[in-house]
Amino acid sequence: MDPYSTEGELINIHNHFHQGQYQEVIDFDTSSFSPDNALPARILVLRARLALGQAEDVLDDVKGDSQPELQALGALAEFNLGKADSAVETIEKLASSAADNTTVQVIGGTVLQAAGKSEEALALLTQHQGSLDAVSLIVQIHLQQNRTDLALKEVSAARRWAQDSLLVNLAESWVGLRVVSVLHVWGSTFTEKMQGGEKYQQAFYVFEELAQAPSTSSVRSLVSQAVCELHLGRTEEAQAALEQALEKDANNADAIANLLVLNVISGNQSDEFAQSVPLSDSNLETRLILTCTARKLRGIKPNHQFLADLEEKSALFDKAATKYSPKVSA
Repeated sequence: MDPYSTEGELINIHNHFHQGQYQEVIDFDTSSFSPDNALPARILVLRARLALGQAEDVLDDVKGDSQPELQALGALAEFNLGKADSAVETIEKLASSAADNTTVQVIGGTVLQAAGKSEEALALLTQHQGSLDAVSLIVQIHLQQNRTDLALKEVSAARRWAQDSLLVNLAESWVGLRVVSVLHVWGSTFTEKMQGGEKYQQAFYVFEELAQAPSTSSVRSLVSQAVCELHLGRTEEAQAALEQALEKDANNADAIANLLVLNVISGNQSDEFAQSVPLSDSNLETRLILTCTARKLRGIKPNHQFLADLEEKSALFDKAATKYSPKVSA
C-alpha cells in the first residue's frame, strides 16, 4: 500500500506538512509507524523544522549520516544557512549517485531551483516515479518560469492518477491563480472571458476551506486565501485573512510581503510612508523599502522574492530613465 494514500499511515503527517502545519508535523506521534515508514516520517519532521527556521539544529542532527535522504536534507539546511556552494555541490553529487531516490529528487530540486539552476532541478525531478511531492515542485518551477502551459500539463497528468490528492488540488490552485482573463476586441467593444475569474474562485474555495477549518488552518493557508481574495478584488477580505495569519506568526515573511502588496493596491500606504518618505517620491522601491513594514520584511528575510523583484524593477527603471534627460530651451 502507498503510505501516502488515503489509507496509508503517512497520509495525515504528510498532509499536515503540505498544509503548512509544521508544528503539528513535529509533534505528530510516529511511534506506531511501521519500520518502513520511520525514515519517511523523520524526513517530514526534519523538513518541518527547516520550514520553521531550525536549520542549524537540523544540520547537527544529520551530520555524518550516510543515508542519501539525510545528506540531501543536510544540504538544504546548509543552503538555508547561506552556504549555497557547499549545498549545491552535495546535491549534484547525490544527483549522480542517487538520482532515483525520491527525497534526493525533491530536496535536491528545491536546492537547485533556489540556486537558480532550474534546468538541473527539472532534470532531477522528472526522474520521479509517481511522487506528488516531485510533481508539485515541478509545477512551482514552471510557474516561476512563467510557463503556465507546462505547469497546467503537469497538473492535468497528475490528476489522472491522483485525482483526490491534496497536493494535486493545491497545485491546480497555484496554476489557476496564474490564469489571466482574455480580452477579445470587436471594433470598439470589449468582451471578457471569465476563465481567470472562475479559476481564481476555484482556488479560493480550496484555500479558504483549509484556512478556516480549525484542523487544517495555518499561516500558509491564510496567506494563500488572502492572495485569492486579492485576485478576486476583495481587499477587505484579504486584509482580514492576512491579519489572521499575522496573529499566528507576526514575523511570517510571506504574510508581510502580501500586506505590502495589499496596501499599495488599496491605496492605504500613506500611514506607513508618512514618517519616512516624502509623498512626492515617485520611486516605488524607495517608498516601499523605507516603510516600517518593508524594513521589517528586510530584517526577517532580506532575500525575499518580493524585495528582490522590487530591487530588480527599480534598477530597470533607473536604466530606462538614463535614456531620457530634461530638455531646457534657451
